[in-house]
Amino acid sequence: MKKILFVVSEAVPFLKTGGLGEVTGSLPKALHELGHDVRVILPKYSQISSTYLNNLRHKANFTVPVTWRKLYCGIEYLEFDGIKFYFIDNEYYFKRDGVYGYYDEAERFVFFCRAVLEGLAHLDFKPDILHCHDWQSGLVPLLLAVYFKDKLPYRRLKTVFTIHNLKYQGIFTHWILDNILGLGNEYFTPEKLEHYGQVNLMKAGIVYCDRLTTVSRTYAQEIKYPFFGEGLDGLIRQHEGKLRGILNGLDYEEYNPETDRYLEIHYKDSLEQKSQNKLRLQASLGLTVGKDIPMLGMVTRLTEQKGLDLLIHILEEALTLELQLVILGAGDQKYESILAQTACRYPEKFKVKLGFDEGLARRIYASADLFLMPSLFEPCGLSQLIALRYGALPVVRETGGLKDTVLPYNHITGEGNGFSFSNYNAHDFLFTIKRALEVYHNKKAWAGLVQAAVNANFSWRDSAGLYSQLYEEL
Repeated sequence: MKKILFVVSEAVPFLKTGGLGEVTGSLPKALHELGHDVRVILPKYSQISSTYLNNLRHKANFTVPVTWRKLYCGIEYLEFDGIKFYFIDNEYYFKRDGVYGYYDEAERFVFFCRAVLEGLAHLDFKPDILHCHDWQSGLVPLLLAVYFKDKLPYRRLKTVFTIHNLKYQGIFTHWILDNILGLGNEYFTPEKLEHYGQVNLMKAGIVYCDRLTTVSRTYAQEIKYPFFGEGLDGLIRQHEGKLRGILNGLDYEEYNPETDRYLEIHYKDSLEQKSQNKLRLQASLGLTVGKDIPMLGMVTRLTEQKGLDLLIHILEEALTLELQLVILGAGDQKYESILAQTACRYPEKFKVKLGFDEGLARRIYASADLFLMPSLFEPCGLSQLIALRYGALPVVRETGGLKDTVLPYNHITGEGNGFSFSNYNAHDFLFTIKRALEVYHNKKAWAGLVQAAVNANFSWRDSAGLYSQLYEEL
């Protein structure tokens, strides 16, 4: 049994802005089932539901040095689903209207990382491994090496750093090196923290961790090259000896069409029961009602990364086909505007809901026949895993975790669990949709594909085992 502390900026059920929160909420449970003592530490944000905040118990309080200042920090804790969660309390940094994007972002997460390490001396839990996630906790391996490595209880601590999305790196001005981090210019080099004249906190995690992971096998290879490497491909190649690609999993208890609290009609692998969900969603959205009309769904951030440029390029042509399209998401205003205007011209075929609604998202997964993910890049992807679980066949571009999880349909052997295309090309995307629609009207082939989709197992079981092996290596 290993003692593991996840250092994260968000985790379900307390806070989620994307896939990071999903992973850091569900992976600890899977590791716990393998016999590890896994705990999670994150900031105590004011956005956390009062249901949880009112039940937090005080554990300790102490001061945290941020260069010349000593700042208050409290640690509170709560047990949820058998996992102990610790919360770093400092109202100045974390009692705010939003989670990310403040002018003092560097200072907030420097404080958080230093507070985690200082807090270990005040806990009755002495971890073997600190598992850090994305740039917000990337400073932990560096601070451990600089300030703590020769002190008890830190001497035997090992670190794992997981990159969830290399595009977001925590890049700040050189000023923070001395004034916030308290480090000298010997750390401001291309091999350490310097990044085109600025300080890069993602680099700190990559350089100083003992093991480096990312969230799919294909993405682990992609980020070694300039197109996907976001300016860090050279550094990734330098440290590839400690790099592993471990696919994210899905919480199969939470995402289960047999028990999903958001669905009126539950089902397992029945196309007839699934179609009943579609009929209800069509009626509620004002679409033409008919169970044989193929429904395409998207639940996504409306950004370039998610392939919105491809979708918009083919949208008018696609809407001339016999299909319906339902999109739920928010993001760049230019995409929101184009999609909303187009939806007004096709009220019985195309609906766009801007924002996010968990209940509507689940109903889209349960209703859609095809689920579109034409991503420019996708480190792992969560939506295609949910779609497979709910029997909505993914149409994806072959990148990152999409390539690792969606097996394209082979019309000769009948194998596959979805449809895919390789080039970032709008008409390749449209051709793949048309091909999927042809298969949709072959009821026998379609039923086999849906069965393969729901039978695919992307729970955390196998991936948690790979993390367990990684911890044993350390």
